[in-house]
Amino acid sequence: MAKTRTRLAVLGSAAALAAGALVPAQLAAAPPAGAAAAYEWVALGDSYTAGVIPAAGDTFEVPRDGCERTDQSYPQVIDRDFGSLIELTNVSCGAATIEDITSNPQEPIGRHLPPFSEDPDYPFPPVPPQSEAVGPGTDVVTVGAGGNTLGFGQILLTCLQLGSGSGGVGTPCRDALADDIPGRLAKVGTDYDAMLNTLHERAPHAKVVTVGYPTVIPEDTSKCRYNDWEQFASITPGDLDWLRNDVLEPLNTAVEKAAGRRGDTFVDLYDSSRNHSVCDAGKWVEGIFTAFPDQAAFVHPNAKGHRNAADHVAAAILNAVGVN
Repeated sequence: MAKTRTRLAVLGSAAALAAGALVPAQLAAAPPAGAAAAYEWVALGDSYTAGVIPAAGDTFEVPRDGCERTDQSYPQVIDRDFGSLIELTNVSCGAATIEDITSNPQEPIGRHLPPFSEDPDYPFPPVPPQSEAVGPGTDVVTVGAGGNTLGFGQILLTCLQLGSGSGGVGTPCRDALADDIPGRLAKVGTDYDAMLNTLHERAPHAKVVTVGYPTVIPEDTSKCRYNDWEQFASITPGDLDWLRNDVLEPLNTAVEKAAGRRGDTFVDLYDSSRNHSVCDAGKWVEGIFTAFPDQAAFVHPNAKGHRNAADHVAAAILNAVGVN
């Protein structure tokens, strides 16, 4: 499993981080020459952490393990921004559920998303549970997960199928799935609690930073063009409103509440990305396709979205390790 490694030399090197006030302009002074001072950071998560799609950069593992970590994903962006500040181990993996992070060996899918895309290297061997990368020497853990436990990808596919031929009228997906959502959200909360317990057991002294999901669907769904495959294709405006209000926003709430129960940090990406949804001109999240019909994205952040996430997560990491 690929690991990105750097060593601490000068704390002040992180001052080149994000624009604006997200990251302090002045950091702690450099340690004495030769001082053995290193922060160990482990990045865990699903495809919104790993990157996965071409619009989030190039995969860099050789040979591929199917997790599709990309070089513009926010862990890799932060790693470059920090320079020698922190040593990163990035084991995030596309399609990971919360249980895949906690205890399940995962069989990665790469970019195998039939009927949208086929991966010539699929199937891939299982990778260990991501939590195994966390240990007593870990100083900070970031984790972004919950969407696959909720089954958001399956929900999207169902909404596409049910909205096809509707002419954009009605809420066929809400009508079919609404009763299932409370149970799915409850499982997210239960699984998240178990994951955080495991992470704290494995790294008793680590700070845990949980990462929410960005805005995907705009408040004004009239921005979304029905049957535009570079947006939400055949999902109706009514179902988009339902997905935003009753599925995605409660998912973020479930993650934030789970973090609060353990006293862990929650990074809100939703507010900062409100005007950069799939249907906005300056979008930070791609639609069903980035370029129809050749490049499937299935609603994932692009490099700009990961840059925004990097700014906010980096600030939380610096605060967690006491560099402020």
